[in-house]
Amino acid sequence: MHKLECVAMVAYGENWCPSETVRLVARIIMKQRVTTERTPSERLLLLKEFESHLDKMDSEKDEMNQADIAALHHFYSKHISDIPDDQALTELFAQVNCNGFTIEDEELSHLGSAVFPDVALMNHSCSPNVIVTYKGTVAEVRAVKEINPGDEIFNSYIDLLYPTEDRRERLLDSYFFTCQCTECTTKSKDKEKMEIRKLSSPPEPEEIRSMVHYAKNVIEEFRRAKHYKTPSELLEMCELSQEKMGAIFADTNVYMLHMMYQAMGVCLYMQDWDGAMSYGEKIIHPYSVHYPAYSLNVASMYLKLGRLYLGLEKKTQGVKALKKALAIMEVAHGKDHHYVAEVKREIEDQK
Repeated sequence: MHKLECVAMVAYGENWCPSETVRLVARIIMKQRVTTERTPSERLLLLKEFESHLDKMDSEKDEMNQADIAALHHFYSKHISDIPDDQALTELFAQVNCNGFTIEDEELSHLGSAVFPDVALMNHSCSPNVIVTYKGTVAEVRAVKEINPGDEIFNSYIDLLYPTEDRRERLLDSYFFTCQCTECTTKSKDKEKMEIRKLSSPPEPEEIRSMVHYAKNVIEEFRRAKHYKTPSELLEMCELSQEKMGAIFADTNVYMLHMMYQAMGVCLYMQDWDGAMSYGEKIIHPYSVHYPAYSLNVASMYLKLGRLYLGLEKKTQGVKALKKALAIMEVAHGKDHHYVAEVKREIEDQK
């Protein structure tokens, strides 16, 4: 598969810049050429049987799809003969967008994208009973709750930090369904996730709505700003937004946590270890409350904090944080995973 890309990469040099989705689709087309039998991950569902939801796509998604098709032709047409027609490509891109998986490492750094047809059969729940983790190019599905024979297996398609309304919006936008899971119908965690600062005179509902609107806008603005602002400008953006939201939201509010997490990422990039550590310390406890048990988000935060502590020669705190990460990872990744072995080694090295 890489031979195809290597030739194209060399031909384009510095101008080689197809998106991850385009690269994935190109590989799928090539793989389907050379593999006529079912692949190991297609035991129950063939990739061509994926749901595409083409009938539900709005003009914006359609435009993105067309841009991807144009990029595929641009970067690969000289290297893939007989590229499928635009109708087939429109469907294939829509299928990949609805059924693709993001591959991440133990600290949730982005590694790539893939499709796993059998794993894609699982429905979503905001209170999942399994977690999908990765060992090389293999997806592993592991139970994080007791599952009885006949029970349905539920995975989560999205980040579960946010309140019900946000999760439902995201699921409807990306996967075209309205979630009716227990968590969405009871909204049991919404009050804690939307914690308001204790003030002598409580804010009016309209003030809270206005601040939520501001928070959503600043999150989107920050996502775009990552492409053109300097790290110090990004950090300032995080700090100013926290200051503004902090007039109404408690520090445990998920919108505050979102900007703290972004600030921590910028601090790590700038090698401001103390700054990153102080943000991590503010984030970790609320994360443990807001996320389900055995969450990879909580494990990765303990891991980041543990490694920061050790780097700053805070050995006791470092080992304690790594052990908490390990307890989650042994369930989520499995005891025989190389990430687990790595963390165990880090703990051993401190003895």
